[in-house]
Amino acid sequence: MALHHYFPHTSDDVERMLACCGMESLNDLYADVPEELLMGRDYKLPVSMSEKEVRDFFAAIGSQNRRLVCFAGAGYYDHYTPSVVSSVLARSEFLTAYTPYQPEISQGTLQYIFEYQTMMASLTGMEVSNASMYDGSTSAAEAMLMMVASARKRNRVLVSATVLPQVRAVMATYAHYHGVVIDEIPVTPTGITDRIILSSMLARGDVAGVMVATPNRFGVLEDFTGLAEEVHAAKALLAMYANPSSLAVIKAPGEWGADIACGDAQPLGMPLNYGGPYLGFLCCKKAYMRKLPGRIVGATVDGRGQRVFVLTLQAREQHIRREKATSNICSNQGLMALFVAVYLSLMGPEGMRELNEACSANARWLFDKLVATGKVRPAFPDSPWLNEFLIETDMPVDTIISRCVENGILPGVKVDDNHLLIAVTEMRTKAEMQSLVDIIDSL
Repeated sequence: MALHHYFPHTSDDVERMLACCGMESLNDLYADVPEELLMGRDYKLPVSMSEKEVRDFFAAIGSQNRRLVCFAGAGYYDHYTPSVVSSVLARSEFLTAYTPYQPEISQGTLQYIFEYQTMMASLTGMEVSNASMYDGSTSAAEAMLMMVASARKRNRVLVSATVLPQVRAVMATYAHYHGVVIDEIPVTPTGITDRIILSSMLARGDVAGVMVATPNRFGVLEDFTGLAEEVHAAKALLAMYANPSSLAVIKAPGEWGADIACGDAQPLGMPLNYGGPYLGFLCCKKAYMRKLPGRIVGATVDGRGQRVFVLTLQAREQHIRREKATSNICSNQGLMALFVAVYLSLMGPEGMRELNEACSANARWLFDKLVATGKVRPAFPDSPWLNEFLIETDMPVDTIISRCVENGILPGVKVDDNHLLIAVTEMRTKAEMQSLVDIIDSL
C-alpha cells in the first residue's frame, strides 16, 4: 500500500514497469541521452523557507527587472487594461474552467465564447468567428491553410512583405510541413504592397490565396480598393492580417471584400507581459465556415424554449482522428477569449474610437517633435498611418536604442541599421514622449 495516496506509483510499481521494459533502473531509460547533456550533480535546491521568505525571495528577483517606457509595437502594443477585466478573469468559475468537451454543462463558458465571437465578427466585418487560438502568427498560418483547402489543386499562397516578419516565419514553418508554396509580394518605395507585381503573380493562374496586412508592418494604412475583385477574378481568396484595435476606426477586412481576417487580439488590452499569453483571432465569410479551425459556438433553444449555447460544426476528427484535425485550441486561450469579451464590452464602439483618437494624437505629437529635431525623417512621408510610424536616420539605430535604454526608455523596434519603428498608445504621457525627443536630439 502506498504511503502517499495521491502518488500514482509505488516503488514496486516502478520495478514491475522497468522489468516489463527489460530495464534494471530508471537511469536505463536515459541510456540514449549523450553523457555531456546529463547534469551529473545534485540539484541546487534552496533550504526550506516560510511563506513570507518565499514571497520575499521572488520579490527580490522580480525587482531586478527594469520596466522601460515602451514605444515598441510591431504587432504587440502597450494598452491600458481596465481593472475589472482582471477581476472577472480571476473568478474561479472562469480561471479553473476547462475546454468544454461536455457543452451541455458548460453554458457559462460557451456563452462568453459566443459573445467573443459575435464582437470579433462585428469588428472585422466578417460573418463567422472561431475562438481560442494561440496567437496571431498561428491564426495567419491557419488562414493560409484554409485558403489552400478551399482551392482546387492549388497550393501557392502570395504573402505581402508588409506582413509582420514573425508572422511570415510561422507561416513558412506551417507551409513546409503541409506542402504549401509561399511567394513574397515585394514592397514599394512608399511602404505598401506592390500591386503591379501582385497582378503579374496572379496572372499565372495557380494561386490559392493572397495575404496582406492592415495596418501593415510599417504602420502604413494601405488602400486595397479593387484588390478583392482582382484576387477573386483569379479564383483565389483574400486574407487580411489586422490589428483588431485599429479596426474600430479604419476600414475592416470585410469592408475591403476579404474572405478571411486574422491577427493577434493582444492589442485589445492584453498586457505585454514579456510575450504572452496572447490570443489569435480568425474570422471568415460564412462560405468558408467548414474550413475554420478551432471551436465555433452557436445559440439555440432547448426543449423548454430557453436560450442555450452549443458547440457548432465540431468535427469528430478533433477528438478521434487527430491527424486530420484542423485545430490548435486550448483552455488557456479560452480564458483569453473571455479577456477580450470583457474588454470590448467595457469599451464599446465609442470607447474604442476614443482610444484610437488618443493613440493617434499622441503619435502625431511625437512624430512632429522628432522630425523637428532634424535628427530623423519619415521613411514614407506620403503614406498614411494611425499610431505607428517608421523613421529613418543617418545614425545607427543601435545607438539610439542603447542611449534610450540607459535612460529607461524602449524607443521602438529596429527594422534595420537606419530605420526605427515607433508605436505610441494612450499609455504614453507628454513627459515620456518629450524625454524620447530630448534623447534623440542630444545624439
